[in-house]
Amino acid sequence: MLPHKQIELKLQQAVSAVLPETDVSTVLVRPCPDPKFGDYQSNALMALAKARKMNPRHFATDVVAKLDLGDLCEKVEIAGAGFLNFRLKSSALAGALQAAARREHLFFEKVGRDALSVSAALRRDEPRVQVPQSGIGPTFRTVVIDFSSPNVAKPMHVGHIRSTILGDCLARTLRLLGHRVITDNHIGDWGTQFGKLLVGWKKHLDAAALQTDPIAEMERLYKLVNAASEADEKVLEAARQELVKLQGGDAETLRIWREMIALSQKQFDTIYGRLSVKFDHTLGESFYNPRLKPLVDELVAKGIARESEGAIAIFFDDLPQLKEQPALIRKSDGGFNYATTDLATLAYRLETWRPDEIIYVTDGRQQLHFQQVFAAFRKWQSVTSEGRVTRVPASSGEKSVGLSELVPPKKEVKLAHVWFGSILGEDGKPFKTRSGETVKLADLLDEAEERALKIVSEKNPDLPEAQRREIARVVGLGAVKYADLLPNRQSDYVFSWDKMLALQGNTAPYLQYAYTRIKSIFRKSEADLSPVTRHVSLALSAPEEIALGKHLLNFGLTLEAVAEEYRPNFLCNFLYELAGKFTSFYENCPVLKADDATRASRLALCDLTARVLKQGLDVLGIETIEQM
Repeated sequence: MLPHKQIELKLQQAVSAVLPETDVSTVLVRPCPDPKFGDYQSNALMALAKARKMNPRHFATDVVAKLDLGDLCEKVEIAGAGFLNFRLKSSALAGALQAAARREHLFFEKVGRDALSVSAALRRDEPRVQVPQSGIGPTFRTVVIDFSSPNVAKPMHVGHIRSTILGDCLARTLRLLGHRVITDNHIGDWGTQFGKLLVGWKKHLDAAALQTDPIAEMERLYKLVNAASEADEKVLEAARQELVKLQGGDAETLRIWREMIALSQKQFDTIYGRLSVKFDHTLGESFYNPRLKPLVDELVAKGIARESEGAIAIFFDDLPQLKEQPALIRKSDGGFNYATTDLATLAYRLETWRPDEIIYVTDGRQQLHFQQVFAAFRKWQSVTSEGRVTRVPASSGEKSVGLSELVPPKKEVKLAHVWFGSILGEDGKPFKTRSGETVKLADLLDEAEERALKIVSEKNPDLPEAQRREIARVVGLGAVKYADLLPNRQSDYVFSWDKMLALQGNTAPYLQYAYTRIKSIFRKSEADLSPVTRHVSLALSAPEEIALGKHLLNFGLTLEAVAEEYRPNFLCNFLYELAGKFTSFYENCPVLKADDATRASRLALCDLTARVLKQGLDVLGIETIEQM
């Protein structure tokens, strides 16, 4: 067990000894913001004392009296109104680093092994599996992540990059920590726009253009018919009729629609392949279409929704922030909308995967929409399963299920809307091409690689072209991803090629280069150092060694913070600080020229830093290379 986890566990035990009936799950230990006060701290005792009208400092004194950390820490300090500060002993630090060198951990702990049997049971769809809780730390959970969500027949554009990269990073983080993660790409493959697309396909299709660039041809068809329908009511009526045919299951219309989806998915897969992003499921809006009418009927029957001006809506009279913002689930013309589909999607996910948490990764403009969907779900969830149950017709080989069965009242499901800001150009306006058009994602990735290639070629002209292009691919794509993940996700950020590709500063190329520098140390040693680094006895004496070692210990806490608060920028900043601490260590502590024992100890620190850098960048979806 890592030192901070041991401190946390012993602190919880001490609190229980003083207050036996207390829930100690909130008693946590976190890194100290200012190292001069210690390595870790806890402020949990103040809240516990306040809730019980106790003097917090007296309470802290009583807890510390029960706290035995002699093997881990120097004397525990009580600060202010009840802060506890902990300073690690050098022996505890060295022991944790040596365990990592032996590959026992990499400064993080996965959720308990018993979670594996839970995950297997969930995959077998066994009902109501009880998740065991072992020790302290994060509890195993099943998490569904909904991200990217491009539209069929349209090119993926720069606006998709944030959802795609952020969602993928959260999935990677949660999986690394041992949770069961299900990724679902909720693509836009249904709706009124397909009526216009079908008119264009049937009357104006350029077969050769479709063969060459299917997405561009479908985009052209849509723009052509959309403009024509605004000028001519007959064209608009033709689009409506095509939509009726699609909804009615006309064979030829369905064939064309499926071809549109297949061609679009090919484009999606190409871009996802370049970004190393994978999905477990791609269930578009059309998948849920059979569920929409029964869902609305169910909500009306339960008194959750009611008619208003010919439409059906869910009202939130008990929620001040939504009192004037009802959720429309059936329009006055009988059509459904995004809220209806998202409620049906939520029901399906609960039925199929039984998640503990569902995360939706979209831009900030959808905040109101998800507030409404989440509030509607909670109203639905609060209604018991007694009374009439509407059966949903089976589709795609599914069993027919009752909607009331999909939302068991006792099942606590966390719903999170992880929203993000916009990408701006250097002029402070939404990022566009010079002609004012939206930047296509494929073009953005191409330019990232070309710009990186130019830099690599200038610095290493003698490298073979194939090697330069591979370095440029890794560096260019990594730079784009990192620039997107580095800011607070809720902030807008300015897209700058020069900043993101710089080898100095908080950038992906800087971190990738830091990794290659460490690998070059091992190449210069010209020996197999794996036995040395795995079985070394670490001796930390220089301040730079100690600072680097202590920073490495916080890798797992950083990963947990990313997972809990959905903020990859925590990891970006951790890695940047790690690279800086390594540079300070390397400049002040000779490695290859040191005596044998010191050399082995410092090589182990180099190896641990490289492994954490590589793992951390991998969580961000960024590749590393051995040489730049």
